[in-house]
Amino acid sequence: MTARDDILELGKRISESIIGQETMVERLLLGLLANGHLLVEGLPGLAKTRAIKSLAKNLDSELSRVQFTPDLLPADITGSEIYFSESGKSEFKFQQGPIFANLILADEINRAPAKVQSALLEAMEERQVTVGGKSYSLPALFMVMATQNPIEQEGTYPLPEAQLDRFLMHVRVGYPDETSEAAIMRLNRDEENEAHRDGKPAAPQKLNPQAVFEARKEIGAITVSDPVEKYMVALVFATRYPDRYDKDLAKLLQVGVSPRGVIGLDKVSRAHAWLKGRDYVTPDDVKAIVNDVFRHRLILSYEAHASSTSADQVVDRITERVAVS
Repeated sequence: MTARDDILELGKRISESIIGQETMVERLLLGLLANGHLLVEGLPGLAKTRAIKSLAKNLDSELSRVQFTPDLLPADITGSEIYFSESGKSEFKFQQGPIFANLILADEINRAPAKVQSALLEAMEERQVTVGGKSYSLPALFMVMATQNPIEQEGTYPLPEAQLDRFLMHVRVGYPDETSEAAIMRLNRDEENEAHRDGKPAAPQKLNPQAVFEARKEIGAITVSDPVEKYMVALVFATRYPDRYDKDLAKLLQVGVSPRGVIGLDKVSRAHAWLKGRDYVTPDDVKAIVNDVFRHRLILSYEAHASSTSADQVVDRITERVAVS
């Protein structure tokens, strides 16, 4: 099997336990392939936590879950130096925190204050943790999937812009349709019946992480033509200088997308094209993922909030007005 076959099979296995959330499963794979982190937002009970658990179940990797709460400390995530005394010899030793795993589930990240959220910044960007003046490298396969409840929910803290910018994509999860809802009910019933039977079900064959690294090499060779590159840059600049395209649009934007946005757009577009079986990126690949890459990087104006205009609506208006050159 090729690396693409392996990744498609991985996605198929995840979809068997995450019903009605095909977009979230695809975004999970894109984040893995593009070597980036995901912020997944949705109401409770929409399989956000179950999704990354399913990924870890089918990928030979270590999963670490951190439940974010208001009393969580940064050292609870990164680890800390512990004082040891043995045989008359005393020293400080670094005790690794849960961040030292392959897949990190930062559950309800906006339940903790900014000081704790910032503990992830260095890990997500530099792939290392610094404690007591020493830096410790994180595993080669490393991805943070943070879940958050909508910010209107009680007891939530909005993530700082610097934190948001570290996420490759911000994925929104909605309710499944009627057919999927019935399938979810049957799946849960089958899993409960399976748990009551004698013996444990056979563990699924896990995908070797080497397949992910091979896939990333192939994605690195995906061709991005000059017109598509210019299209990506034009989309980013339309968020910074919207008055070039639409005077009314300019009233809705306060701050545009950072340079990380165009880097993310390039990475995810190439991963999307690779998943679709192509060795080149098309404008449709860019359009398919631009909302996920941009929505958390825009800062909307007071007028946008007053008129209940969402970041997605702003991005949609930008894609309507920016043409492929």
